[in-house]
Amino acid sequence: MTILWDNEPGAAERYHFALGAVDLLGSAALVHRALDEDPHADLVVIGPVVNIDEASLLVESVRADRPEVGFILLRHRLDVTTLGQALRSGFREVVASDDSTSLSDAVRRSRDLTAKISGHQGGTAAPQGRIVTVFSAKGGVGKTTLSTNIATHLAMSGVRTVLIDLDLSFGDVGISMQLMPSSSVHDAVAMSGHLDAEGLSQLVTHHQASGLDIIAAPTDPSLADRVSAQIVTELLRVAAANYEYVIVDTPPSFTEHVLAACDVSSLLVLIATLDIPAVKNLRLALETLDALGSPRDSRVIVLNRADVKVGLNPDDVVQALGVPIAVSVPASNTVPASVNRGVPLVLESPKDPVSGALREIVDTHIRARFGAPVEEPQRRSLFSRRSR
Repeated sequence: MTILWDNEPGAAERYHFALGAVDLLGSAALVHRALDEDPHADLVVIGPVVNIDEASLLVESVRADRPEVGFILLRHRLDVTTLGQALRSGFREVVASDDSTSLSDAVRRSRDLTAKISGHQGGTAAPQGRIVTVFSAKGGVGKTTLSTNIATHLAMSGVRTVLIDLDLSFGDVGISMQLMPSSSVHDAVAMSGHLDAEGLSQLVTHHQASGLDIIAAPTDPSLADRVSAQIVTELLRVAAANYEYVIVDTPPSFTEHVLAACDVSSLLVLIATLDIPAVKNLRLALETLDALGSPRDSRVIVLNRADVKVGLNPDDVVQALGVPIAVSVPASNTVPASVNRGVPLVLESPKDPVSGALREIVDTHIRARFGAPVEEPQRRSLFSRRSR
């Protein structure tokens, strides 16, 4: 059954082409009651004049107990702020109220997803992987280097891991690992609404030396605008269903893609360096995450190049941020050298002090946090081949 929450006259007739017969209701309380009375209700469409905050509260209150129920939000005008709030609240899609074709497509995708969720609930659910997003609100702090090394160490430890480059305009994960990907995140656009394990495998490029899989950013920056936040959310959830760990590299700003990743992440690794702009931006990022409702205990603060002598010290950073630093990564000329060679440092120089700090991030603040036993990585030759 489809429930339509809309207070505009003639709403049921207006959306009949896309929704068919509906149970037209006028308040969140009535929608709640209808869902309680009908365990087979699978779709709630919320009209364009319904207050977004009331709609979001309804979705948040329902999705924990009824994850199979899909919510679609209609708006007269689409904007990034509304889209971000809707995705964080748990809406599956946001659609323009005058676009019947898009609404029909959204209904179909929602019902397909409901069927998959209901099927998983009927049997033994597959274990869900952990999504770890690496973020900094300032460029040049070593974010991609940390992302690639964290993901590489996980893969070398025998943990099935994928690294996704969400810096869709200027991502460097592929070139940082000396790879030439033939596909990218953009290729998920064509599979929107029906991305599955087989489709995911078509997006992946394999890093032979470490066993890590990556999904690269598009090589053409103009393609970034074609990747919606909904596609990012779908990609991350499908990846988490097929890998033990999903590491997400991000651009240095809260784009809609970054917000989507933060919303579904189990852990955020936030990076700063010993310079005032980086510390200031990280503090603003922490305040933004607080405002978005991101749990504070799901954040790990990493201070990169923590031993350089530039007039600031780690204690100054802690005082400015008001939160402790989990791991301090030393500065080393071996890092840019490894980046230029396209070989992650934890693979090329495992005994380097920087490699030790990077392993600490993984073993202590990622794997141990989620209850995984930590074992010594299975060292791979640069020319070894991974058996599938």
